[in-house]
Amino acid sequence: MFAPRRAAFSILVRSPWRHCHRSHGAAATKLSVREALGTNVDRGEKKVKIQGWVRSVRSQKEVLFLHVNDGSSLESLQIVADPDHKSSAIGFGSSVEVCGSLMRSPSKKQNVELKAEEIHVIGECDSKDFPFKVREHHPPEYTRQYPHLRCRRNTFSSLLRVRSAATSAIHHFFQSNGFILIHTPIITSNDCEGAGELFQVEAASRDRKPEGDSGFFGVPAFLTVSGQLHLEIMSGGFQKVFTFGPTFRAENSQSRRHLAEFYMVEAEISFTDRLEDIMQVMENLFKDTTAALLSTCPEDMNLFFKFVSPGQQSRLERVMKNNFIVMSYTEAIEILKKADTSFQHRTEWGCDLKTEHEKYLVRHCGDVPVFVINYPYDLKPFYARDNQDGPQRTVAAVDLLVPGIGELFGGSLREERLHILQSRLDRLGLTDTYQWYLDLRRFGSVPHSGFGMGFERYLQFVLGVDNIKDVIPFPRFSYSCLL
Repeated sequence: MFAPRRAAFSILVRSPWRHCHRSHGAAATKLSVREALGTNVDRGEKKVKIQGWVRSVRSQKEVLFLHVNDGSSLESLQIVADPDHKSSAIGFGSSVEVCGSLMRSPSKKQNVELKAEEIHVIGECDSKDFPFKVREHHPPEYTRQYPHLRCRRNTFSSLLRVRSAATSAIHHFFQSNGFILIHTPIITSNDCEGAGELFQVEAASRDRKPEGDSGFFGVPAFLTVSGQLHLEIMSGGFQKVFTFGPTFRAENSQSRRHLAEFYMVEAEISFTDRLEDIMQVMENLFKDTTAALLSTCPEDMNLFFKFVSPGQQSRLERVMKNNFIVMSYTEAIEILKKADTSFQHRTEWGCDLKTEHEKYLVRHCGDVPVFVINYPYDLKPFYARDNQDGPQRTVAAVDLLVPGIGELFGGSLREERLHILQSRLDRLGLTDTYQWYLDLRRFGSVPHSGFGMGFERYLQFVLGVDNIKDVIPFPRFSYSCLL
């Protein structure tokens, strides 16, 4: 027989900002939902206050149940209240402040619950107009239409917690390994990649520009496609530097792996002349960050493993326990030529590896990440170090390919030899533009190398998310810039 659990409490609706108060007894301690769920109540009840949004309302004859979440955890806190005081203002999506006694729950589904004494409705939510419905599955394509509201969904709030934890883990990795954080500029006059996929920056002045006006900066300015060149400057005074910030590509693509605005993790290391050095840093960065996520975000990670990408956990475990494979570009082309798969793009020496090639190479190697090294000279930017290795001329560049995604990291040894760099810039007609880059080689140059990792692609891989637009809070891509 169900025993009624009654609590004397009041509801205040749409009042000016008010706080739970007690006229007598101990003051309520404000806790996050995560803190409340982790509170030890073996020694008796604890007076607490929590604030958050109602995720569900269930009214029974003798008791009212609310589940309230504030974004601090995947699990919501169960609120137990007297059903006589149920209000239409308390509904799915409404924001509330609840005071009461935190106690051990008789249910096996949760350790604690909050016996409500006071409930303040801070903001009502019309559940009929609210685009998300309780206990209803909404596909990513649907939730993507509501970037201002989708953080209310369990899957996306879990994604954002994982994203935050991954950001912290990446910073911890670099700083614990002696790297200095550099804030590289977002506005720049350089096209680091040389692909021309740039967003030009101009002042939005309504005044008529005088004839011959060269713009706000006096030179053409663009949103950065990479912080690498600025990091290289700093690597002339520090042995290890990194940056982590937004980058922009004006690539007219609607694919599942491209964005116009995304985040890049980039690093430069001085006094190194071996690709193996940066390859080891890449592998360590990947594994240490992933291990940190599995340790600090188990509930959120498991949500993805269970509902978004079944089988992803075992795939990730295989990646974590194996050493990454290394093959040359030439070896990769030979594997592709022998493949019993029809590719849309050519597989001849000198051709760029496309996503279909990259995914096949990883599958061929047992779904273990693959380093592909020593690319053709003409495929990589001017700063990649010339291997000077004969007719099939290559550069000391490396890409890390991962299952289901393709390229995740890209890096190279940088060309530190002044005469070789000078010759290449002359052939490309870039000497005047990159005179400062030549100066770096004139004044105390050292062998150095660096790499970059697409942060959203990393999240796509570890969580098994199909579309890159679903791992960033506000996706920007061609013909879409909501908010």
